[in-house]
Amino acid sequence: MTDSETKVVISQLSRRVKLEGVTVDVQIYRFEDEDEWVLVVANESGSSKVWDEVFSSDIEAMAALQIVVAEEGLSAFLEQGNSGTLH
Repeated sequence: MTDSETKVVISQLSRRVKLEGVTVDVQIYRFEDEDEWVLVVANESGSSKVWDEVFSSDIEAMAALQIVVAEEGLSAFLEQGNSGTLH
């Protein structure tokens, strides 16, 4: 299988989240031939934050997001034009 044939598995936990007037798209995925999940959160302006770490399950990835939201709210993802990583 070549790289162009590698399939992406999207977690059923991926979704659009709205809280206190802030909306983000939560994307949790892995490549079909890999076990580790990637977490990306994109805001309405198109900027995204990618976690530095990968996760052993999609549930673990969602839990990491919930920790950030509980501590900082969705406003942590509002920075426009500033893609970056979180850990």
